[in-house]
Amino acid sequence: MSFPLPRRALLALAASAGLAGFAAQAQAQEIKFGYNGDLSASPSAQSGHAAVTGMQAAIDDLNAAGGLLGRKIALVVRDDTSAPPKSIQNMSDLIDNEKVVAVFGPTNSGNAMAWKHIPNQKKIPVMGNVGSGTDITKPMAPGADNYMFRVSMVDREQVASLMAYTKKAGKVIGYMAETTGYGAGGLKDMQEIGELQGIKPAATERFAVSDTDMTSQLNKMKAAGVDTVVVWAQGTPIAQLVRSMEKINYFPLTLTSWAADNVTFYDAAGKALAEKPIFMRTIGESRNAAQQKLYDRIGSKLKAPSAFSFALHGYDSVMLMAAAIRQAGSTDGPAVKNALEDLKAPVQGVLKTYDKPFSKTDHDALTAKDLVWIKWKDGKLEPYSDATIKSLTAGDFKK
Repeated sequence: MSFPLPRRALLALAASAGLAGFAAQAQAQEIKFGYNGDLSASPSAQSGHAAVTGMQAAIDDLNAAGGLLGRKIALVVRDDTSAPPKSIQNMSDLIDNEKVVAVFGPTNSGNAMAWKHIPNQKKIPVMGNVGSGTDITKPMAPGADNYMFRVSMVDREQVASLMAYTKKAGKVIGYMAETTGYGAGGLKDMQEIGELQGIKPAATERFAVSDTDMTSQLNKMKAAGVDTVVVWAQGTPIAQLVRSMEKINYFPLTLTSWAADNVTFYDAAGKALAEKPIFMRTIGESRNAAQQKLYDRIGSKLKAPSAFSFALHGYDSVMLMAAAIRQAGSTDGPAVKNALEDLKAPVQGVLKTYDKPFSKTDHDALTAKDLVWIKWKDGKLEPYSDATIKSLTAGDFKK
């Protein structure tokens, strides 16, 4: 037998249902951004974590200022554990189930290459902020619409600088790379730009990302008379490489990918060996006022101070996407893509101010002119220069 509810209970239920409905409506009105990248597995995971930290700071700032198009922004994060199948699954989940209007990431270049067809097919813009593989932002076919954008380093821009250095210095060159998609892409750039520079490597060697002894490959370099090694790998394997150099007392000049900035490299190499490689980066550990202000907010959340550059990329990538959505007046993928390719007003980032950073044919916001030479010194990432760097001119760079 049932009894009618008292009027007060009925009003409470109605209010509860109304609040639940309001909450559901508010959630449905959120603009969702997604991040798909490694946050836990590879040597580069700390970079992904820093990018997400910077993204959240930017989203907090945008929401505090009223959000986008009168709506709040929410960040949906998926860890792909550096595994391409997982990264592909995440991409479909974010777009189809979470209904994100844009995706950021990934951490690892090879994963972007595994799933870039998905956002291009579904017309969802992607803004990379960690992965630096050259081909990530290239269209799927000549002249095709391209939804892949990036605010991060670009391997080919780095390689162009490293190869200009080796050409100017007149060294005997050897190429080394890890056997991942990241390593393969970097080696391809080294070989192609080396040909443009008229450089013929005396030796080319590869190693697995998990290898701890590269003395066999290094002995071949030594036998070939190599005095300069250009290396494309993640932080930990670069550390194992310099430790292997110590084992055979063979220390060629070592020019590496920017992954040598990773604290995993520094920790695995140790202070003395960490100071051997020269590489490039978007920023050292000196900061302007705006950068220091952001660091003061989020620095304690980073795995290491050296990861802050990725937080800057993350912050600025959100600001660029937000600017495009405002300009488009919509979250419609094609409209946002078109706005990104023709941003009408400069966008104030924390790393830099972006004045028409993208075009229909160029989807990379950072180029060689945004990079600085870096070396570890006393546990910090310090700007580096020498006579060869000082002598480089625009005509020395080929790509």
